[in-house]
Amino acid sequence: MLNKARIQPNIAAICMSVCFACWVLAQNTHALLNEASLAQVTQGFGEKGRQVFVDWTEFVIRQASDTQKGSEQAKLETINRYFNERLKFVSDETHWQKEDYWATPIESLASAAGDCEDYVIAKYFSLIQSGIPQEKLRITYVKAMKINQAHMVLAYYKAPKSEPLILDNLNPRILRASKRRDLVPVYSFNGMGLWLEQKRGQSIKVGTASRLSMWMDVLFRMQAQGLEPWMQLPSGESN
Repeated sequence: MLNKARIQPNIAAICMSVCFACWVLAQNTHALLNEASLAQVTQGFGEKGRQVFVDWTEFVIRQASDTQKGSEQAKLETINRYFNERLKFVSDETHWQKEDYWATPIESLASAAGDCEDYVIAKYFSLIQSGIPQEKLRITYVKAMKINQAHMVLAYYKAPKSEPLILDNLNPRILRASKRRDLVPVYSFNGMGLWLEQKRGQSIKVGTASRLSMWMDVLFRMQAQGLEPWMQLPSGESN
């Protein structure tokens, strides 16, 4: 618990496309699924952890290399559903015996459980590696009015000034922020900054996410657990 994204095909062209897709897949696999990462994950989480790591990585690589269903909306839907279906909601007190703990994606997947921020963190890194620019994503701290407690969701901005779409574990539907009257935004962040939310659709940048100790702790643990490649932006993106 938190504290208060018909022309008859030419056979030769198809073959070239398939070969290129396989090459892209191999490059991504080398980056995200290297031997060093596998060894660290296996050491820390055993064979079960290794398998869920491989499954997760291969799933995200497919999203990144899928040219048929590669729209950002499709990726949002698919990755949101992936984690909502695989993780069971468990409070930090029960799961980690701590009042507040932000788990890394492999910690959540290996235990098949997490609370709100754990869903969001896993979705955030997966969407970035699937090809959605990080500037379109913000991890957003809100107050959930229906349950009267702090909560966390992932916001997707199609354009800088657009109304965000909300990815949530409480509501499986991805809806515009204006349709989520049950949520009151407080602050948001990503790898590029930290914002205070004044009102829906408006925010003020107040610094960087390095001010958030819980977030920095997640990044340090990800690195120690073999997830450093997941912290690197795909080629073509900038910090």
